[in-house]
Amino acid sequence: MNNINNISIGVIGAGNMSTAIIKGILSEDLIPSKNIWVYDIDQSKLDTIVENTYIQGANNNNQLVEKSNIIILAVKPNIYPSILEEITPYLTSSKILISIAAGISIKFINDKIKKRCKVVRIMPNTPALVGYGVIALCKNHELDEKELEYVISIFKCLGKIEEVDETLINAVTGVSGSGPAYVYMFIEALADGGVMMGLPRDQAYRMAAQTVLGAAKMVLDTKEHPGVLKDAVCSPGGTTVEAVYTLEQSGFRGIIMDAVKKCTEKGELLTK
Repeated sequence: MNNINNISIGVIGAGNMSTAIIKGILSEDLIPSKNIWVYDIDQSKLDTIVENTYIQGANNNNQLVEKSNIIILAVKPNIYPSILEEITPYLTSSKILISIAAGISIKFINDKIKKRCKVVRIMPNTPALVGYGVIALCKNHELDEKELEYVISIFKCLGKIEEVDETLINAVTGVSGSGPAYVYMFIEALADGGVMMGLPRDQAYRMAAQTVLGAAKMVLDTKEHPGVLKDAVCSPGGTTVEAVYTLEQSGFRGIIMDAVKKCTEKGELLTK
C-alpha cells in the first residue's frame, strides 16, 4: 500500500457516517477522489454524496467491490447478511473489508464470506461526525503492519483511535459507543438546573456544553486523574464540594457505572 494511486476505497452506504469518512479521507489527501467509490440503494443519497465530494458513484455493490482494494461496509446491522451474501463472490484475498456495525463480529462476517478476504472491525461513535469521536479498532493479526497503518490513517480524521481486543467491544459500546447519550442527558440536566436558578435556556445550554467540552479537554491534555482535577475545583467548605456531596448522596457514580454495565450486557445479548 505504498503507492496511493494504486489504492481504491469503496464505501457501501451513503449515510452520515459514510459522508464523514469520505470527507475525512479527502481532507487528509489519502488518495485521489477518483479512487473513492460509493454505492447506496437510495439514489438521492448516492447522487448527493457524489455531487458534494466528486468521488465515483458505483452502479451496484458488486461493481464497487470489484473496483476497490478496501471496502467499508457502512450499512445497518440488520442488512449485513444480505449485503455479505451479495458481495462474497467478488471478494479476493487482496482486499480488506472494514465493518463499522454494532453487534456484528469478525467471526460472523468471516463465516458469511468464507474468509475470502481480510476483515477489520471498527466501532466509531457519533461525535466522529464532527471529528471528535472515539474509534475502537479491533486488533486483527491478519493485517500486516502497513495495512494496519493505512486503516488507521483512514479513520484517525474522525477522532481518537483506540485498539482493543474484540472480546471487549461490548464494553467499548457501553463507554464510548453509547456514552454520548449519557453526556447529552447530563448536559440537559445541568442546563435545566441553570434554568431553575434563573439562567436563560439558550445560555444555559451553551454554558453546560462548553463546560463538558472544557472539562474533557482538561483530562486529555493534562493527563491528570479526573479525581485530582475534581479536587482542584473543590475548595474547603465551598460551593462545589457541597454539590459533589449531593451527587454522591444520590449515587451518581453508581448510576453511571450501572448504565455502562447494562449497556454492555445488552450488547453481548445482541452480538452475532
